[in-house]
Amino acid sequence: MAQDTAPQAPTTSPATPARILLPLILPSVVVGVVASLLFVGVSKAAEELQHVLWNVLPQALGIGAYSDLWMLIMLTATGVAVGLVVWKVPGHAGPDPATLGLDAPALPPTVLPGLVLATCLMLAGGPSLGPENPIIAVNVGVAIWLGGRFIPRVPDNLWAALAEAATIGALFGTPVAAALVISEALAGRKTRGLLWDNLFAPLAAAAVGATTTTLVAHPSFDLHLPPVDQPDGRNLLAAVVIAAAGALLGLCAVYAFPYVHRAFQRLRHPLLMLPLGGVVLGGLAAVGGHLTLFKGLHEVGVLAHDPDGWSAGQFATMAVVKLAALLIAASSGFRGGRIFPSVFVGTALGLCAHALVPDVPPAVAVSAGVLGVLLAITRQGWISLFTAAVLVSSTSILALLCIASLPAWLLVTGRPQMQLRPDGTAVR
Repeated sequence: MAQDTAPQAPTTSPATPARILLPLILPSVVVGVVASLLFVGVSKAAEELQHVLWNVLPQALGIGAYSDLWMLIMLTATGVAVGLVVWKVPGHAGPDPATLGLDAPALPPTVLPGLVLATCLMLAGGPSLGPENPIIAVNVGVAIWLGGRFIPRVPDNLWAALAEAATIGALFGTPVAAALVISEALAGRKTRGLLWDNLFAPLAAAAVGATTTTLVAHPSFDLHLPPVDQPDGRNLLAAVVIAAAGALLGLCAVYAFPYVHRAFQRLRHPLLMLPLGGVVLGGLAAVGGHLTLFKGLHEVGVLAHDPDGWSAGQFATMAVVKLAALLIAASSGFRGGRIFPSVFVGTALGLCAHALVPDVPPAVAVSAGVLGVLLAITRQGWISLFTAAVLVSSTSILALLCIASLPAWLLVTGRPQMQLRPDGTAVR
């Protein structure tokens, strides 16, 4: 019987030559530096404004900085201020943030100043949203605008990919997060060349963005929780249960999102939607306390510094209030992302589990809680695992988290996402 000697088709795409990849280094470096400096600049400006609004001003007025009255005043005033920006500033601070994820649209340059201003006001004023979504959108817009003017031969989609990767690297202080997110995105696309060929330029931009942020701002996500040297079967069971509980808690906000968003949209005007959102957020802050304000990263550190300093009921209250605040802020039109407040929700949930069952190490409980909540809110598997692991800086817990992510993912996959289409229906 004759053998088939016809040549077989290659099983992989051919590698990209180095002469094509080398010219991408300079644009990647420039985008990485600019994206990091924009992120750090917006963050520093917001921190200075926050200090004035929450320390200098109430002290001058003789009012408690975190009294119920001042929290209600500040959150309402923030809603008015952001509402004015959305109403009057050219570009209206970009599209409805409820329709945006980490993959930002290419916004025209006229929109970007208003988006930056709305983001600074939100970060300083106390609503429970993070900087990630608007900062990515701003950096993508700047990269496409400047890149198209100075290096027009580079396509817009590459400028966008470089800016997204650079900003994620800057946000987390490491390019690993960006590489994981990009790899996850590439898995759903038809790409040419090897994976590392496609990652080459974005990874370079992310590395430069992360390095620039580290040199300028010295960020740290490590909560310095007591380390777990050798996780055992009880730790594994705890991680699985807590991650699943976090996923279910996060899904509560996901399913409520379209309805709450629709209720605010009925008001039809930003000077009604955003101030009302601020009033509701002020009421929630009175219930949950001042630690449930802002994006939550500093506040997570406060909780982790004394994991036994609150009761299980107090941790549970903070987790639920923060999740409700995230839901209201995202539905009423405040410009911001959902990752950082979700980390607070997961941390409070994990510490609640530790308070209920003290034998569960805080590091295991916190990382599992963050993992579950992030899986439900972001539907980003890699970034959820990475964020949960980096908070406790423990490689020994990583295997537990990988196992715990499996049942949690089964709970969230195929469910609606916390992102809406322009018609108000949930993305799946």
